[in-house]
Amino acid sequence: MARIPYVENESAADDVRAVLEQMPANLNIFRMAAHAETNLRPLLTLGVSVLTNQTLDDRLRELAILRVARLTSAEYEWVQHVPIARITGASDEEIAALERDDIEADCFDEEAKAVLRFASEVNRNIGASQEAFDAAAAHLSHREIVELIIAVGFYTMMAMIMESTGIDLDEPMGDTVLAAARDRGEDFLD
Repeated sequence: MARIPYVENESAADDVRAVLEQMPANLNIFRMAAHAETNLRPLLTLGVSVLTNQTLDDRLRELAILRVARLTSAEYEWVQHVPIARITGASDEEIAALERDDIEADCFDEEAKAVLRFASEVNRNIGASQEAFDAAAAHLSHREIVELIIAVGFYTMMAMIMESTGIDLDEPMGDTVLAAARDRGEDFLD
């Protein structure tokens, strides 16, 4: 059970209610983040941007997000992003390898292994070693490296919210949120 109650649409401030009503799913993470009234819209805008506006390959992004979910023990994040990972091309074998914390599994190509090592170090150490950076840079542009850091940082922060507030698991709806974000694009929260 959550440590603090979820914000309900009916009792939310007008601007928060307007944002929550635009969401394609009434997920607990959104209703918990709504307590930070002035941060809700920018938070969700950044999340949508990470999911839809990066040049970083979608599959690599989702593998990194699943890695963050395992490193932070954020089961909620894991449950929501497994369907997204599948949509973006992650295989069941890759997802299973991440679930057992095997980022060196043979199912991953060298690019994915480099991304997963980089994401792991950024999450654990707040920065990647030169070795992990060089391995990622062999596959990613400068832009993609920074986008990867932003994705890891954003989903680490979301895991902090999830784990610190003890939010309850929702049914997997991440794919619904992704589809809505892709459909609405820049106008997602207008």
